Amino acid sequence: MNISISDALKAKCPNIVLSVIESEVKIEPSSPELLEEINQICEQITTNTPVNQINQIPAIATSRKAYKALGKDPSRYRLSAEALMRRIVKGKGLYHINNVVDLINLTSIQSGFSIGGYNLDAIEGEVVFDIGGTEPYDAIGRGTLNIENLPVFKDEKGTFGSPTSDSTRTMITNETTRFLMVIISFDGNEGLEEATNLAHRLIKTYG
Repeated sequence: MNISISDALKAKCPNIVLSVIESEVKIEPSSPELLEEINQICEQITTNTPVNQINQIPAIATSRKAYKALGKDPSRYRLSAEALMRRIVKGKGLYHINNVVDLINLTSIQSGFSIGGYNLDAIEGEVVFDIGGTEPYDAIGRGTLNIENLPVFKDEKGTFGSPTSDSTRTMITNETTRFLMVIISFDGNEGLEEATNLAHRLIKTYG
């Protein structure tokens, strides 16, 4: 699969970099070991990160800056990594879906990067990371999402993902066997290798 970044998006966000992992997976409930890893990180975040400092985490701060450069309010269209961390700090914990979704969330809260996780069989043709137009999509857990001026992933069938929320069309289901994971950095390679290595380990161990 070819994944590219559009010239229009690079002009607005010149330091944007994607780390992409493709893997075969087996969807099942998260193991006690994975849940324990998640709980440990959640406890660290709750103890060490006041809610008003979440947007100062480097990967989140640069992502919010990129949203503003695109003309999108990062507080209204909150990045998924920031939304997850705010949920943890407010004592709501993380919802547990399945092993693959849970390891995506663990990578995100540990690194601060927003991450796209997709059923590869639901994607058609080449993928472009671009600036969203006026067409909305049905976002996971959010209903209809206004993607205009959001950074979005597009295939031949249309738009299917963004750092705010991915679409239901390409979501991970119990039938997913081919998995695409995209770690999104708006500030070059800073911290990206560590996040990718973490994702590799989690997929190999739990996915």
